Amino acid sequence: MATLDERTRTIHETLGGDVTLPDLTTYDAVLFDLDGVLTPTAEVHMHAWRTMFEQLFAAWDVTPAYTDTDYFEYLDGKKRYDGVASLLRSRDIEVPWGEPSDTPDRDTVCGIGNRKNEVFAAILRSEGIEPYPGSVALLDLLQDQGVPVAVVSSSKNADEVLRAAGLRDRFEVVVDGVLAENENLASKPAPDVFAAGARLLGVDPATSAAVEDALSGVRSAVAAGYGLVVGVDRGVGEGSLAEAGASVVVPDLGVFVPDTSAS
Repeated sequence: MATLDERTRTIHETLGGDVTLPDLTTYDAVLFDLDGVLTPTAEVHMHAWRTMFEQLFAAWDVTPAYTDTDYFEYLDGKKRYDGVASLLRSRDIEVPWGEPSDTPDRDTVCGIGNRKNEVFAAILRSEGIEPYPGSVALLDLLQDQGVPVAVVSSSKNADEVLRAAGLRDRFEVVVDGVLAENENLASKPAPDVFAAGARLLGVDPATSAAVEDALSGVRSAVAAGYGLVVGVDRGVGEGSLAEAGASVVVPDLGVFVPDTSAS
């Protein structure tokens, strides 16, 4: 296995100067989170969670009020129901877990999670979604070089989002919230879902790379033993991602694609 230094190239980045970054084409596979990494659906999720919890907290007279900090602390990167339980627990609220089939009007963990999903689905249908151009450019590069790729997402909406973004055909392996529930895989930051992604691709995590924008996702990939964990800073903060274990933090995945315009 090559060392990190042997896997790097110098890329001129618009943020200023020459920056040495890992060459992702030298890894056995690259596994991507979805929301906030390939598509800006994290913003849609944040909007949906905020709308749902603001209404819920107002109806239940819950304090302190919901903030975006709650999203990053308790919801981002986790399976939907685990996130609901985690956030409610932060307000010393315990409700029955319920069943995934619970209707959105049920005051159970599952019902509340399904309530949020209705809001998310409505926004996705009405507004659509476009993938990040830099992420598409990196996928093109990896495909050209024959590097296997997969999606590892906690979302049960991953398939719908990938199709809406025109990316579904690029991935033979998609580990999502549906598969995680069916196979009883623990939510990020546990290593289960990233370990499952590598297993389904038939690669060793130690010689593969993971790409994440969520703290829980970075910790999951680190715990699964990935040789490289790329943090994409979409608002969590470079320092926080690095502290969680990211090997390198970038603002956009387009920085991994060589600029051929000057050649």
